[in-house]
Amino acid sequence: MTPVLSMRGVRKSFSGVAVLKGVDFALERGEVHALLGGNGAGKSTLMKILEGVYTLDEGTIEIDGEPVALSTPQDARRHGIAMIFQEFSLIPTLTVAQNIYLTRERRAAGLLDDAADVKRAAALLADIGVDIDPRRPVRRLSTAGWQLVEIAKALSQDARILIMDEPTASLAHSEVDALFRIIERLKQQGMTIVYITHRLEEVMAVADRVTVLRDGERVGTQPTSELDMDALIALIVGRAVERGAAEPGRSIDRSGTPLLSVRGLNVGDRVRDVDLDLHAGEVLGLAGLMGSGRSELARAIFGIDKATSGTIAVRGEDVRIRRPADAIANGIVLVPEDRRTQGLVLAHSVRDNLTLTMLRRLSRHGLLDEGALQGVTESEVDRLHIKTGSLRAPVRRLSGGNQQKVVLSKWLATKPDVLILDEPTAGVDIATKTEIAGLVRELAAAGKGVIVISSELAELLAMADRVLVLRDGAVERTLDRSELGSEPELHRLVQAPAGVA
Repeated sequence: MTPVLSMRGVRKSFSGVAVLKGVDFALERGEVHALLGGNGAGKSTLMKILEGVYTLDEGTIEIDGEPVALSTPQDARRHGIAMIFQEFSLIPTLTVAQNIYLTRERRAAGLLDDAADVKRAAALLADIGVDIDPRRPVRRLSTAGWQLVEIAKALSQDARILIMDEPTASLAHSEVDALFRIIERLKQQGMTIVYITHRLEEVMAVADRVTVLRDGERVGTQPTSELDMDALIALIVGRAVERGAAEPGRSIDRSGTPLLSVRGLNVGDRVRDVDLDLHAGEVLGLAGLMGSGRSELARAIFGIDKATSGTIAVRGEDVRIRRPADAIANGIVLVPEDRRTQGLVLAHSVRDNLTLTMLRRLSRHGLLDEGALQGVTESEVDRLHIKTGSLRAPVRRLSGGNQQKVVLSKWLATKPDVLILDEPTAGVDIATKTEIAGLVRELAAAGKGVIVISSELAELLAMADRVLVLRDGAVERTLDRSELGSEPELHRLVQAPAGVA
C-alpha cells in the first residue's frame, strides 16, 4: 500500500548546525506511529516541517504518493495535517465551540451564528466520544478537557494526520487512559496519529510502530510488537540503560534536628494543615493526583503563595518566608513545574539564564565581570552536560532536557540546603532522566535535603527515601522506603479513596 505520508532525505540546518541529516519517515493509514528520540534528536524539527512551520533544506514530502510543498501551516491544513503542540493554543475566555471553530465561524446575515457552531461542535465531540458541553468556557475545563478540545479543533479542520506532541505531560493517570480510548477510536475511523513522548510505557501501550531519531538521523523503525522496554531504550540512547533502580540500603539519620520542618501549614483550602520534616541527606517524595496540593505546598514553602497559617523552620530556627527572596536567603530553592514560563527567560541567552542567580557575585564595582560570567557558564555547561551550539543562543532553542538542566544549574549555583523539584523530568528523555536522578542522589549524599514532586510513581520509587501522599491539600499517609513496594502498589495507594489504605 502507498503510505499516507512519505518524507525522504529531509535535511535541515540552523545557523550552520545540522539538525536533520537525511531523515526518512513514513506513515501508514490508520496507525499510531510513535516518534521517539532523546532531547535534541530532531523530532520537533521534523514535525514542524510537516506542519509547515519550518521549510526543509533538502528532501521530498509525498502525501498519498503525490509530491507536496508544505511552506506554511495553511498548506499543511489543506493537506489534512494538524498538530497539537505541548503548549495549548486555546483562548480560556471563549467557549469550547468558539475555540474549535475560531476564524472559521458560521455566519448568518453577516453575524456570527453561535448556535450553529455549538450544534456542529456537539456533533463533532459526540463522534469522538467526548462528553463536554460546547457552550462551556474553556477556562472551566480540566487539563484533560483542554487536550480533548485541542483534538476536536484539529479534527474540525478535516485532519487525516494528527501530530500529538507530549499529549499526556499534564494529565493524571485516569485522564491518560481516557485519552488512549479516544486515540483508539480515531484510529478505527482511519485517522493516522504521530505520537511524540518521552513516556515509553505509553509507547508500548498505544503505538503500532516506532521510529527513533538520534542526533538528527533515523536509527530505526520497528513494530512495537517486536520490542520490549529495554530494547526500546537501547535504540533511543544507543546503549543499555539501567532503569528505575533504587539505591539499595540508604540509611537516613533522622535523630537530629530536621533540615526543614513545616508545621500546620495552610494556604486557603489548597493546602490544609500540612506537617513535614526533611532531614539532611534525605530525598522526600510528594505523590498525589492532580489538584492534590503538591505544587501549592511547594509554592508556599518557597514564598510564591502566601500561607494563611503555620510555621516553617530551617535547622530548628523559625523563618519567615513572605517571598522567594526570603526562601533563597534561607537556603531553599524551587525548580518549578513549568520551566518555560516559570523557570526561564526564553528570549535571553543560555549564559544569561545560567548566571541569573549569580549576578551580584559576578559583579565588580557595579559592573558585570564578563570573564567570570563566561568561565562560570562554561563550567556549568560542562558539569551538567548541557548541549548547546552557543552560550549566547536563546535558551528557547534548547531541547526540553537541556532547558531543564539550565534551570537546575541556575539554582544549584546559589548553593542551597533544600531543593524542591516539581516534576523535574517532565518532557525529558530517558538518558536525561537518568542523569537527573543521579544528580538528586549526589545532592542527598552531599547532605542536601531534596523534595521531589512527580506524577511518575516509578521515579519516586527510584529516588525517594520517604513518600508523602497528598489528597485535597492534606497529607493522607506517609510511607517509608521499606513500605513503598512496587509501582502498582504505590499507584493503588495514591488512587485509593480517603481513609482507605
